[in-house]
Amino acid sequence: MVKQLFQRLKPFLKPLMALVLAVVLVFGPASGAWAAAGGRMGGGSFRAPAPRMSPSPRTYAPGGGGGYYPGGGFGMPFLFPFIGIGGGFGGLFTLLIFIAIANVVVRGLRGATSDDDYATPMGGSNPSVAVAKLQVGLLAEARELQDDLNRLATTADTGTSQGLAKLLQETTLSLLRHPDYWAYAASEDKQTRLLSAEQEFNRYTLSARSRFSEETISNVNSQITQAAPKAALPGDTDQAPGEYILATVVVATQGKLDLPNVSSTADLRQALSQIGAVSSENLLAVEVLWTPQQSGETLSSDELVAAYPELKLI
Repeated sequence: MVKQLFQRLKPFLKPLMALVLAVVLVFGPASGAWAAAGGRMGGGSFRAPAPRMSPSPRTYAPGGGGGYYPGGGFGMPFLFPFIGIGGGFGGLFTLLIFIAIANVVVRGLRGATSDDDYATPMGGSNPSVAVAKLQVGLLAEARELQDDLNRLATTADTGTSQGLAKLLQETTLSLLRHPDYWAYAASEDKQTRLLSAEQEFNRYTLSARSRFSEETISNVNSQITQAAPKAALPGDTDQAPGEYILATVVVATQGKLDLPNVSSTADLRQALSQIGAVSSENLLAVEVLWTPQQSGETLSSDELVAAYPELKLI
C-alpha cells in the first residue's frame, strides 16, 4: 500500500522540492543578509577625441601673381591667362569650365586633408576601446583595504583624467599590497568601439551597484556624498576567519586590455598590474566599488558566494 502510494507521488516529488527551495530562497532569513552597504568612486567621459586641424598651405606666385591662395582656393589671376589675358581661350563658357575644374580640385584637396586629420591609429573618431571588470574577494583580515578606499573616497580628485589615473593606481596598489588575503577573484573584459563603450561600462558598474543594499559613500566626478556611519555592534570588529571584503574595479581605456582569465594569484597579480598601468591619456573612465563600506564590517562566506556566484576560489 505504501509502495503504491509512493509510486503515485513520485512524479510530483521533484516539482515539490523545487517549490520548497524557491520559497526558502525568497522568504528565508538569509535573503536580506545577502546585500551589504557599499562605497563607490570614479568618473570619466566617453567623448570622441577632437580632430586635429592642420593649417592651410600658403603658396604665392613670384611677383604677387596668381596661384594657390591662402585658405585653400584658386585665385582669379590663375585663370586669367586662359581667358584672354596673355592669350587664351576667351569667352564666358571657358571661364565657367575652369571655375568648375578649380572647385573640384579644391574640394579634393580639402577632403584629403580632412581624411588625414581624422584617420588615427585608434580608428578615427570611433576608436577601439577596452572595457574591463576585475573583482577581488579578500579575507576580513585585510581591514586596511577598507580604510584605504574610504580615505580615497573623500580625498581623490575624480574630476580630471590625471586624478582618475591616480585613483586607479592607488586602488590597484592597495590591492597588490594584500596578496596573503586574496581568496576569490573574477575578471571580464570586452573589446568594443567608443560609441558603444559607455553602455558596456554602465552594464558592469550597474551590476556591481545593484548588489549593494545602499551606497553609503560616493565620490563620482568630484561629487561627494556620504551617509552617517552606523554604530558598530558589540563584536562586529572581531570577525572570525572565513569572512570577506569585496572590491570591484571597472575600467574603460582606449586600445586593448586583455586581462587573463583569473584562476590563480599569479593571474590576479598580472590583471591588477595591467589595469594599474593604464595611462591618463588613454583612460576614459574608471569606477571602484567595494562592500562592505564601513570599516570592520565583512561579508560571510555564504553571503559572498550567494551575491557573487561568478567569483572563483584562487
